[in-house]
Amino acid sequence: MKEIEIVIPVLSKDYSELDAVERGLVDAARKATSGAYVPYSHFRVGAAILLDNGVTVTGANQENVAFPSGTCAERSACYYAGANYPDAHFQMLAIASVGTDGRECEPPTAPCGACRQALLEYELRAGHHVPVLLVGRETIYRLPSVASLLPLAFTEF
Repeated sequence: MKEIEIVIPVLSKDYSELDAVERGLVDAARKATSGAYVPYSHFRVGAAILLDNGVTVTGANQENVAFPSGTCAERSACYYAGANYPDAHFQMLAIASVGTDGRECEPPTAPCGACRQALLEYELRAGHHVPVLLVGRETIYRLPSVASLLPLAFTEF
């Protein structure tokens, strides 16, 4: 038997340490939380994806009483990008969340497994690693790629 250790590199930053592109994406993800429709969980999530054509698309989680008919912010944004900008590729993405107390979450919230797999598909399509910013009230985690969120995925980068 052999033990394999999987290590995920994460940079922990505060807002002032972000470059202009990262700040713009973080701001867009935070703003996107206001578009969430969450009458059941009261947990708002916003996602922002920067495309290689310079466009930033956003999405927010949308709930439905017929659970699981709703969708997460990350899939809302990535499927919108795919449908409306089919020739564009992901450059970077940011995810922000607001808890049931109405305050931005700390520590940052990571996407669910289904969203990780969906986002990985678009990273593979882009042909390069897509950095991920997980946004918290004080702390922002910067991961080098979507693949780093999903070790041992169905498909490898």
